[in-house]
Amino acid sequence: MILCHKCSLVKALTFIDIKTVNHTNHHNTCLYNSIQEQALLLTGGTGGGSLYEQWELHMVGNLYTVKHTGIKFELKQDTNTLRAEMSCGHAVTPQSLTAWCRSLLDKGQYKFMCPALKDGTIEQCGTEWSYQEVRKLALLTDSEQRHFEETMAALAAAEFCEYKSCPGCQSFVEREDLTNLNVRCTVCTAEMGRTYEFCWQCLRQWKGPGPRSDRCDNDGCTNKELDLLQKCSMTILPEVQNVQCPSTRACPTCGVLIEHDKSGCKNIICWRCQKEFCFVCLKLTPECLQTSTHFKPCSDGVAPRQTSMPTWKRN
Repeated sequence: MILCHKCSLVKALTFIDIKTVNHTNHHNTCLYNSIQEQALLLTGGTGGGSLYEQWELHMVGNLYTVKHTGIKFELKQDTNTLRAEMSCGHAVTPQSLTAWCRSLLDKGQYKFMCPALKDGTIEQCGTEWSYQEVRKLALLTDSEQRHFEETMAALAAAEFCEYKSCPGCQSFVEREDLTNLNVRCTVCTAEMGRTYEFCWQCLRQWKGPGPRSDRCDNDGCTNKELDLLQKCSMTILPEVQNVQCPSTRACPTCGVLIEHDKSGCKNIICWRCQKEFCFVCLKLTPECLQTSTHFKPCSDGVAPRQTSMPTWKRN
């Protein structure tokens, strides 16, 4: 054992295996071992076997890098912060990776996209990170991992199918016809020995003739999302020449409700269908930008409040 007084670390130094280390600089060697220990935490490795066989170590100025099992780690001597290189080439700390991915889940987005800017541009990288990669490098606790996986599963199910809990038996029912509010529960139908139908909108037993796309005959059966679209307040987009528009919009592709955070340009990406559209004119971004720009008012003006919910045609 060797005590490095400069870095106050007690390390077992293996000078033969770490062949890229300057053997006369024993502080750098300790630093390499420190990187190795932190990186082992990220990869879940044990460090067994020859270090030279498992690790590639490099030093350029005050930037130390180490590669292990295909993952590259960086440690800047001045900040002593270890960052892992993601598959897109951008480096991130485990803490910031966890925080970013959790914020995406909170927004209803289960696909993890890199937010870093491409070199020399203002364009986001946008590369999708797999959950396996995020789970490995974000140092998720058991509870965080359960939260991530349960939330991702629910969001993915909501993207690919329409399902709600039956008011009769509480089992999940998928709505195949997105234009019909009259939905049959096969579980309740089998248990009762007669047809059981409920309203997809008010979640009560169906009343009145069907099929219908607007409402059933139960009192108070209204589309609360449509009411919000018609009654929401107006908002101002400061960076789009202070243009005013309704504060809530239904995505023109899938119909999910979205609010603008008032920062940046007028174009946003829907968390559900991943389509980008203009929050002002409600056109898809490529069509909007044919006669306008991201930060200028639309040539067709502000789209009025929506009076019907768009139906998502997935195919």
